[in-house]
Amino acid sequence: MATAIKTDILNAFLDKIDESNFSSLKEKAQQRLRETGLPGIKDEEYKFTSILRKIEKSIENFSCAAASELSEEDVQESLPQGFSGDYLVINNGKPELNLSKISSQHYKVTLLSEAENQTLGSIAKIEKDPFTALNSASFADGLSISVDKNSKIEQPIFILLFNKANQGEVINSRLLIEIGENAEVSFLENTISLDERAYFANQVVEVKASPNSQTKYAKLQNESRNAITVNNFETDIHRDAVFTSTVISLNGDMVRNNLSLNLLDSGCEGNMYGLYLLNGKTHVDNHTNVDHTKPHAESNELYKGILTDSSRGVFNGKIFVRQDAQKTNAFQQNNNILLSEDATINTKPQLEIWADDVKCSHGCTTGQLDEEALFYLQARGLGRDQARGFLLYAFAGEIMEYISDDSFRQQVIDLVQERLGSQI
Repeated sequence: MATAIKTDILNAFLDKIDESNFSSLKEKAQQRLRETGLPGIKDEEYKFTSILRKIEKSIENFSCAAASELSEEDVQESLPQGFSGDYLVINNGKPELNLSKISSQHYKVTLLSEAENQTLGSIAKIEKDPFTALNSASFADGLSISVDKNSKIEQPIFILLFNKANQGEVINSRLLIEIGENAEVSFLENTISLDERAYFANQVVEVKASPNSQTKYAKLQNESRNAITVNNFETDIHRDAVFTSTVISLNGDMVRNNLSLNLLDSGCEGNMYGLYLLNGKTHVDNHTNVDHTKPHAESNELYKGILTDSSRGVFNGKIFVRQDAQKTNAFQQNNNILLSEDATINTKPQLEIWADDVKCSHGCTTGQLDEEALFYLQARGLGRDQARGFLLYAFAGEIMEYISDDSFRQQVIDLVQERLGSQI
């Protein structure tokens, strides 16, 4: 029965494919999917996150959603208060450059269908994850963002994704980002659900961080309670480059984040920070991968979770240190607080080392609020709920500090404080 469901869902996706662009990539991706299929709960990487069962229950129309009606006012209302940088609008996976703001001369934005490059699909490979293959077989178009070498983009570039089940419930978005040598840039991303209807959003982001570049990418996930989302984010990080990812997950039905940092040369650095703050029946699965291939590289990873009600979190972090990657420095930590008996966390930090001259550590913790700390704050005049909010915010706040843009960080803080009930 499970095999039949997997086959039926895969065929439902493949029947709706638009093959007008990227025919070579689409053909290879379809062939890959027919060979491997989509992952079910018997697949090790997805055993805690049954995307297919959720899709079977919630998705009826496997057509790609048409673009919704968006206005400039809709866009402006979705930006953080005080934000003054450029922004790129993606409407149900379809770029809307007429609603975007591109003021800097130091980067170029083009439709993937019009871009002249051979990079697409070479970083996020279809063999890596079945949903990358599904996106590669299904997406109609996307954005290519190319940052000039030796440039510094002073203001962040905000990527706004508007999602709505609109005569179709499947949304495929695709981004290819290439950071030039010695360049410096920050990206922000937020997905806005335009109504509460269920949809399946499948996103792939490929990033090439050229030598000596510095890139930050902060992402907010606060979609509707019925949103099913898979995000595959793949980076190639070259000599002396620094890449930093921060992911804040607050809402959704089922969210799967696959984040991979490929450290391809000496002197490069990869940082991964995440916060998942879950209630209701929200399910968030963070699968991370750091691949050290050359000596003298560094990675830092810290993910924190606060879970209540019947929510479920999954963290699976892998660090690979290849034989040539001597003098590697790699750190990984996952910390969780459970606020109800029905909340669940499955955590599995992994470390595989083939080199012998390295500094590596990994670990995880799961517990409840410190009753002594709670009593201490109450003894100094705080009510129990306020004291609880202070402690939870102190736990979560460390991750939000990695968001460099003030306006976006404040937007996230406001959402977190509202969820925690802390008045800070």
